[in-house]
Amino acid sequence: MSELVYGLHAVEVLLKRSSERVERLYIQSNRHDQRSHKVVKLAQDKNIPVIQKDRDELDEMTDQRHQGVIAVCRPEKKKSFHEKHIPELLNQIDEAPLILILDGVTDPHNLGACLRSADAAGVHMVIAPKDNAASITDVVRKVACGAAETVPFIPVTNLVRTMKQLQEAGVWIAGTAGEAEQDIYQANLKGPLAIVMGAEGEGMRRLTRENCDYLIKIPMAGEVSSLNVSVATGVTLFEAVRQRLK
Repeated sequence: MSELVYGLHAVEVLLKRSSERVERLYIQSNRHDQRSHKVVKLAQDKNIPVIQKDRDELDEMTDQRHQGVIAVCRPEKKKSFHEKHIPELLNQIDEAPLILILDGVTDPHNLGACLRSADAAGVHMVIAPKDNAASITDVVRKVACGAAETVPFIPVTNLVRTMKQLQEAGVWIAGTAGEAEQDIYQANLKGPLAIVMGAEGEGMRRLTRENCDYLIKIPMAGEVSSLNVSVATGVTLFEAVRQRLK
């Protein structure tokens, strides 16, 4: 069964990284901008059929925001990761590990954005609970802009047990919470580290919070009390990156 990949950036990444999967490309007939021309040229260079369709016809193919471009492709032979792979992945890292833990992020758009930030920050793996949390879907892949295929995403049965496993391997765990005494600019985010981001609205669950080595926060100067989880993830990860580059 074929899969659909939609959106200019997601399709462009697909054509660059896995063009052999693409069977044909549908492009909105009245699009003549530079970005769509770039995608069409990538497809033509790979001898992939390019078919023009009206906007209404593309809308019938998917109810997602497609930006006038849809690629029909063969299902990817996905490399799936299991929690049993965590020790192996840790052993393969030749620098201080940087890990992202998402404690119950349920919105696929937020998960995709978190994966995109994780990829950009050089995160070695993203860990999340199997239950009551978003998993990898077509929406997540589109928002992640290719990061869903590059960053190991590991759903785990028991998040606290996995956290203890990381701690036994020498990884410190920093949980994000508004009531933390130190902010991300005061905390030491160097060395082997896992950063825990809580769910939208509720934050980290109690047991997750209790099993962190320490808590950190993003200093807020305005009236808004918190940031969207994907924005907070990007801010926190890149402060860790900044400290590691010193």
